Amino acid sequence: MNPETLRKLDRVREKALARGVPSGEVERWLDAARPCATLAPHGDGPVVGRFGGPALLPADFPDLPKRTYLIASLDLAALPADATTLPLPRDGALLLFARSYDEGLDAGGEAVYVPAGTPVEERPLDSGHAPDDAWEGLDSGLRTAGELRLRYDVSLPDNESLFDPAEHPHAQALRGAWNDVRYEDRHLRGASYLQIDGYSTDPYGETDLVTYAAWREADRTGKPPRPEAWALLVQWHGFAHIDGDVYWTITRQNAAERRFDEVTVMGFFEGPG
Repeated sequence: MNPETLRKLDRVREKALARGVPSGEVERWLDAARPCATLAPHGDGPVVGRFGGPALLPADFPDLPKRTYLIASLDLAALPADATTLPLPRDGALLLFARSYDEGLDAGGEAVYVPAGTPVEERPLDSGHAPDDAWEGLDSGLRTAGELRLRYDVSLPDNESLFDPAEHPHAQALRGAWNDVRYEDRHLRGASYLQIDGYSTDPYGETDLVTYAAWREADRTGKPPRPEAWALLVQWHGFAHIDGDVYWTITRQNAAERRFDEVTVMGFFEGPG
């Protein structure tokens, strides 16, 4: 981890100790830290993609269903290999699509990898909403948000399902220290951004979405679940007016083999009330 992320963990350590968590338990928790990359429209890091924009897809790629939105497109050649632990391709584009179901109360979607040099064409997307529907603001909001800049970052477990109560009897205080540090990072407060790799987070702090994806795949295949084989490809923290926590999860083997058609997409994707 780079010096900036180590300083972030030092801040968490200080806050956890101040909350009365024994030092041994604090260190066990910090040992679980995972590097990740944060992509946001502001900052001074390199540009590695953009929110929204035209959906540039190969001509033979099938049309996407209604209510599908291009959340972001990433330039994998611009993403440093050491920014995450994922075995991602070193070139090409990764397009992240989300689709609202049940009036926006759930999310599906796709992750589409387009190798460098592949001929593409702009594909229109049909939101399925009337022009005056508040959902129509999502596409324009994404396009307005613009470029995504890289920041090396770190994540810690923040879901109850990831804690062993016997090992971490002060889990609530540990999570509180972590949330304090994240809140202090004003560059992300109230902003829409992407996280690549690391731990997922959700509004309720109960279920790790990467583990859930592994169990869902096990139900589908009848094979034993292997959460350790899965990873958070990307999490989108959405806009204030259209709230989104959408998760693209993948096995590390599928990422290495460029099988992004095997990505699982799920999350909380809610329009204005």
